[in-house]
Amino acid sequence: MSKVIQAFLSGVFFTFFLDFFVILGVKLNYIDFYEINLYYNILFADHQNIYIFLSLTIIIGYLVIYTQNTKTSLLIIGTLFLLSLFTLIQPIGYAVGEFILMTKNITLKEKKNTFTGDIYYDGRKTITMYDYRLDKIISLNKKDIQP
Repeated sequence: MSKVIQAFLSGVFFTFFLDFFVILGVKLNYIDFYEINLYYNILFADHQNIYIFLSLTIIIGYLVIYTQNTKTSLLIIGTLFLLSLFTLIQPIGYAVGEFILMTKNITLKEKKNTFTGDIYYDGRKTITMYDYRLDKIISLNKKDIQP
């Protein structure tokens, strides 16, 4: 197997570990905090940024296979791993989830109702939001919302 393929596969392997813990922290500290009914796999699949993933794959793959200084490689990869583990700490995981998923002060219209509030999660079929006027978290079907 060529070194390029080894670097790519090593990068994918380590990047999946980093992604796993970042999304796990968001799931435990943001999604579960708002009691949004969502499986981890859907969250993981729907919120992958291909550009960030490929960039990290290339960088980590290069560090693992091509870099001669293993201490530097270990330090960089260890630091990235530690940063991804920090999302398991409640305030950090919540802040990352809020940054990635929350949209503030949005108005959505259905046929009869208008809702103004913060979108906590915009899913495949439903939108979970906090409505200011109702003072509670509501779920709306995407097909019922008017553009």
